[in-house]
Amino acid sequence: MEDTKKRINRIIGQLRGIQKMIETERSCGEILQQISAVKKAIDGLSKEIVISDICKIVPQDKTGEVKQMVERAISL
Repeated sequence: MEDTKKRINRIIGQLRGIQKMIETERSCGEILQQISAVKKAIDGLSKEIVISDICKIVPQDKTGEVKQMVERAISL
Protein backbone atom coordinates (compact mmCIF):
# COMPACT_ATOMS: atom_id res chain seq x y z
CA MET A 1 0.00 0.00 0.00
CA GLU A 2 2.86 2.37 0.80
CA ASP A 3 4.38 1.81 -2.67
CA THR A 4 1.02 2.66 -4.24
CA LYS A 5 0.85 5.94 -2.29
CA LYS A 6 4.37 6.82 -3.43
CA ARG A 7 3.43 6.12 -7.06
CA ILE A 8 0.35 8.30 -6.77
CA ASN A 9 2.30 11.15 -5.19
CA ARG A 10 4.91 10.88 -7.95
CA ILE A 11 2.21 11.10 -10.61
CA ILE A 12 0.65 14.12 -8.88
CA GLY A 13 4.08 15.76 -8.86
CA GLN A 14 4.51 15.03 -12.57
CA LEU A 15 1.11 16.56 -13.33
CA ARG A 16 1.98 19.69 -11.36
CA GLY A 17 5.20 19.87 -13.32
CA ILE A 18 3.25 19.73 -16.58
CA GLN A 19 0.97 22.47 -15.32
CA LYS A 20 4.00 24.69 -14.60
CA MET A 21 5.47 23.85 -18.01
CA ILE A 22 2.27 25.04 -19.67
CA GLU A 23 2.16 28.19 -17.53
CA THR A 24 5.76 29.02 -18.45
CA GLU A 25 5.07 28.22 -22.10
CA ARG A 26 7.62 25.44 -22.49
CA SER A 27 7.87 23.79 -25.88
CA CYS A 28 5.17 21.45 -27.07
CA GLY A 29 7.69 18.62 -27.41
CA GLU A 30 8.85 18.93 -23.82
CA ILE A 31 5.28 18.98 -22.53
CA LEU A 32 4.27 15.98 -24.62
CA GLN A 33 7.30 14.06 -23.37
CA GLN A 34 6.17 14.63 -19.78
CA ILE A 35 2.58 13.70 -20.63
CA SER A 36 3.88 10.43 -22.09
CA ALA A 37 5.79 9.77 -18.86
CA VAL A 38 2.62 10.35 -16.82
CA LYS A 39 0.64 7.98 -19.04
CA LYS A 40 3.25 5.25 -18.50
CA ALA A 41 3.23 5.90 -14.76
CA ILE A 42 -0.57 5.61 -14.66
CA ASP A 43 -0.38 2.35 -16.64
CA GLY A 44 2.08 1.02 -14.09
CA LEU A 45 -0.18 2.09 -11.23
CA SER A 46 -3.17 0.44 -12.89
CA LYS A 47 -1.24 -2.79 -13.31
CA GLU A 48 -0.08 -2.73 -9.69
CA ILE A 49 -3.62 -2.19 -8.37
CA VAL A 50 -5.16 -4.90 -10.54
CA ILE A 51 -2.47 -7.44 -9.69
CA SER A 52 -2.73 -6.65 -5.99
CA ASP A 53 -6.49 -7.06 -6.02
CA ILE A 54 -6.51 -10.29 -8.01
CA CYS A 55 -3.70 -11.83 -5.95
CA LYS A 56 -5.86 -11.48 -2.84
CA ILE A 57 -8.20 -14.17 -4.16
CA VAL A 58 -5.83 -16.34 -6.22
CA PRO A 59 -3.82 -19.13 -4.59
CA GLN A 60 -0.27 -18.04 -3.72
CA ASP A 61 1.32 -20.45 -6.21
CA LYS A 62 -0.62 -18.84 -9.09
CA THR A 63 0.36 -15.19 -8.49
CA GLY A 64 3.20 -15.34 -11.03
CA GLU A 65 0.81 -16.48 -13.73
CA VAL A 66 -1.68 -13.79 -12.76
CA LYS A 67 0.98 -11.07 -13.01
CA GLN A 68 1.94 -12.24 -16.51
CA MET A 69 -1.69 -12.36 -17.65
CA VAL A 70 -2.40 -8.86 -16.34
CA GLU A 71 0.74 -7.45 -17.94
CA ARG A 72 -0.25 -8.96 -21.29
CA ALA A 73 -3.82 -7.67 -21.00
CA ILE A 74 -2.78 -4.14 -20.07
CA SER A 75 -0.26 -3.91 -22.91
CA LEU A 76 -2.89 -4.77 -25.55
